[in-house]
Amino acid sequence: MERIAETLTILTPEDKEATDLPRVSEDELAVGKKRLYIESYGCQMNFSDSEIVAAVMRNAGFATTSTADEADLIFLNTCAIRDNAEQKVRNRLKQLNTLKKRKPELVVGMLGCMAERLKTKLLEEEKIVDIVAGPDAYRDIPKLVEEAETGQKAVNVFLSREETYADIAPIRLNSNGITAFISIMRGCDNMCSFCVVPYTRGRERSRDAHSIVREAEQLVADGYKEVTLLGQNVDSYKWTSADGSEHVNFALLLERVAQVSPELRVRFSTSHPKDITDDVLHTMAKYENICKYIHLPAQSGNSRILKLMNRTYDRDWYIQKIDRIRAILGEDCGISHDMISGFCSETEEEHRDTLTLMEYARYDYGYMFAYSERPGTPAAKKYADDVPHDVKLRRLNEIIALQQKLSLERNQRTIGQVQKVLIEGTSKRSAEELCGRNDQNKMVVFPKGDLQKGQYVLVRITDCTAATLRGEVVA
Repeated sequence: MERIAETLTILTPEDKEATDLPRVSEDELAVGKKRLYIESYGCQMNFSDSEIVAAVMRNAGFATTSTADEADLIFLNTCAIRDNAEQKVRNRLKQLNTLKKRKPELVVGMLGCMAERLKTKLLEEEKIVDIVAGPDAYRDIPKLVEEAETGQKAVNVFLSREETYADIAPIRLNSNGITAFISIMRGCDNMCSFCVVPYTRGRERSRDAHSIVREAEQLVADGYKEVTLLGQNVDSYKWTSADGSEHVNFALLLERVAQVSPELRVRFSTSHPKDITDDVLHTMAKYENICKYIHLPAQSGNSRILKLMNRTYDRDWYIQKIDRIRAILGEDCGISHDMISGFCSETEEEHRDTLTLMEYARYDYGYMFAYSERPGTPAAKKYADDVPHDVKLRRLNEIIALQQKLSLERNQRTIGQVQKVLIEGTSKRSAEELCGRNDQNKMVVFPKGDLQKGQYVLVRITDCTAATLRGEVVA
């Protein structure tokens, strides 16, 4: 039962596997270079950041490897969103300690949100760690490595108001050659009371719009077929040119990326209910290659709890956003959510408000957690974590059970429909089947035939589970 409360629950098994397990760097052909191994934990932003780190270290003379045993330098790119995420990293450090005893010259670094949250305290608590670098310090990593190689501990946890890494071309790690992330902004100005992100990733700043479009163009030239625009809150993207002549909001940026190529699928994550606009929804409706799928975290269905969370909207506001999505993009638009059970002082009636919101929204799937108090957050300072653990677990299980029911019902609606699918590769269960995602970000499995990865294909849906669609290719 403990694992249910602390683990991210996603109703697509492929996504769950990818999220529960760290992503590791790939083998790069290199002679005479030192080897870099990166493990990335947590969100898509971390995976994107690891690609920036790999690019920075390539320029410093390192090549990546997929095996820690072969590495001269190991980085763990960490998450701090829940205590369980940090414990995973600490357990991994214990495993790596054996390797370091065998190779004393090995340099081990901690990157990302956990590094930013704990800062130099990490060096005291984890003797194996040589480098601590926060999310805005990645340009400085080669210098930190040089310091560590002399036997010194090296730290940079400075948070920047300008850094976006816009000029660094990421090295695509764990890439299928078809889909890629583009980071469009960094940091977050939404001070949700339960969240550490503003303290670990700093204030919000948007990347140069032209650099984003150029990156999308290069990905198309390299054969990629899908990009996901990433930000803690993409809807608040705002960029102004240095001379003040050009202003780009998220709706305009989304349109520019969609115009790069009609063959390039465009997704984005994450949206905040207070900021997503009708302009964004109308832009999605206008372009066939912008996927009709929105991740719209609710966190709770009760207005009092939302106020305690400092989400800056209430239940009615959120419902209005769901209504606008359905009105502009239709009933088939995919919507997913984040939901927290057992936030401070949550009552049974308020928990039921979450369940009724889920029923109203008819979510396709969700990311569901029991509340985990994070040190230093406003909630930890102001509110008692007073919902008993077993009550959190029971409420979480009720949320999960309802979402499984909703997911199955939403998937059953697609049976008989013909859907456009981008082939991502071979199904994990059978070499005779291929898989790919439809517009709504759902995995579709179908017979292989003579089709190949990277092709678009039309699939008639014939069957489904709560997690996966199955179908047959139509001409």
